[in-house]
Amino acid sequence: MPAATHGAPSLLGVDFTSAPTARKPIVVARGHREGETLHVRRLDRLAALPAFEALLAEAGPWCGGFDLPFGLPRAFVEAHALGDSADAVVAELHRRCGGRRMAFRDLVDRWGNGRPAGQRLVHRATDRACTPTSSSPLQTRYVPVGFMYFEGFARLVRAGVHLPGLRAGDTKRVALEAYPARAAHALVGARSYKNSDAPDRAEARAAIVRGLVRGEGGFGLALALPRALRESLIDDASGDALDATLCLVQAAWAERQPAHGLPPGVDAVEGWIVGAPAR
Repeated sequence: MPAATHGAPSLLGVDFTSAPTARKPIVVARGHREGETLHVRRLDRLAALPAFEALLAEAGPWCGGFDLPFGLPRAFVEAHALGDSADAVVAELHRRCGGRRMAFRDLVDRWGNGRPAGQRLVHRATDRACTPTSSSPLQTRYVPVGFMYFEGFARLVRAGVHLPGLRAGDTKRVALEAYPARAAHALVGARSYKNSDAPDRAEARAAIVRGLVRGEGGFGLALALPRALRESLIDDASGDALDATLCLVQAAWAERQPAHGLPPGVDAVEGWIVGAPAR
């Protein structure tokens, strides 16, 4: 990773998947900030989890926004006596599940099936604070956010990165929970922009990119990127490249905020999505 510009850290935006492949990789947007301009340098695609581990081990200073949950709902954690801190919870969960994500799914299913309908996939406070509401970290089907937590957050902890509000680590490598849909909503509202090459989805992606370039969305930063890269964000029908870039924007905003833009008193087992309003 190139050295930070003018003392500011390099910036990362990571669209994470728990089972990356060449067809569905982890997408990493890399950039740096100069004043009120966020320069996007390139997109990297990581086709395996060891490549993600290598990313986390890169020397700092860097600050990254990661699209994966950094915690579990307190109700679930307390019901299973998993621990009183985010890193203790994920370590105990891996111990009980033998490091197997399907064992985690079974644990969630057994707990959820014993609860009333509508209370099986509970949310964290930060999920409810976002617009749109983010998925429960206990969701292991459809969009398997729970597997993203199980595979991704465990690696963040093992890498020894600094997790503001949750865990002290190497302060030259700072990781924050990002939520790209929140950033997209600030630009285009509830319009769908992912998982289709339909004209309306492509236009929504284009509108998001135009807004970012103009510095809209409430982040106080104007995006600067080569034309070819700009077009690739629009042409990527999956939306993964754009989501990585939205995470990059959130990291760039948080990097210059007091307490990285997190409210006081973040729940030590649930965590908080950067920029989500305190409730």
